[in-house]
Amino acid sequence: KGLMPKYSIRVPVERQRFVEGRLDIPEQYAGPRATAVVMAHGAANDMHEPLLGHLASGLCASGYLAMRFNFPYRTEGRKRPDSQRVLESAWLEVMKWLRTQTDFPVDRMVAGGKSMGARVASQLAAAGRLDAEGYAFWGYPLHPPGRKSQLRDDHLDSIQPPLLFVTGTRDAFCDLTLLEGVIARLGRRATLAVVEDGDHSFRLPKSADVPQQTVYDQILVRTLEWLGQ
Repeated sequence: KGLMPKYSIRVPVERQRFVEGRLDIPEQYAGPRATAVVMAHGAANDMHEPLLGHLASGLCASGYLAMRFNFPYRTEGRKRPDSQRVLESAWLEVMKWLRTQTDFPVDRMVAGGKSMGARVASQLAAAGRLDAEGYAFWGYPLHPPGRKSQLRDDHLDSIQPPLLFVTGTRDAFCDLTLLEGVIARLGRRATLAVVEDGDHSFRLPKSADVPQQTVYDQILVRTLEWLGQ
């Protein structure tokens, strides 16, 4: 109730390869004044990953267009991620497709993603190739597990629009103390939301006795708060 049907999309990338996606449009569509949130998945998942699905439904219910998409390797049913070039091309073609849709005009676009999807978006944004009014990163992979000296943070300084980082305190890909240092360096344009005891997928230990849905709800609330600033 309150939501329009989900629209499936298929966007060509290169050499007969495609991005598949899903666009959720709120019933009370704001037309040209609307905000769209585009989300890419992590390396081992796809656009049906529970967190992205929860975010899409919640964002749509709150009046935002929500678009999820699969990188070509997942569209093709493969597990090994595409090359950086293909991942970047997928992001750029999806954003281009959405900006040119006259049926769903938007005034503001936010690009975000889980893990790898967030990393690629951030790299494109830093290079001035991905045009968005904000960037939301759920589980940003600040470093490889066990290799905290190999930080993926230098390029973040070049991103000027607002940034949201949502991370768990047990994330093997993102030491919280190191991320806090990055946030401090980025200044007021960066916002940090912490999921206590959450791992890279925002799962809590069984001893926490907290439903996963509750964790996803908390992430959605923090995301909506940031979008409304």
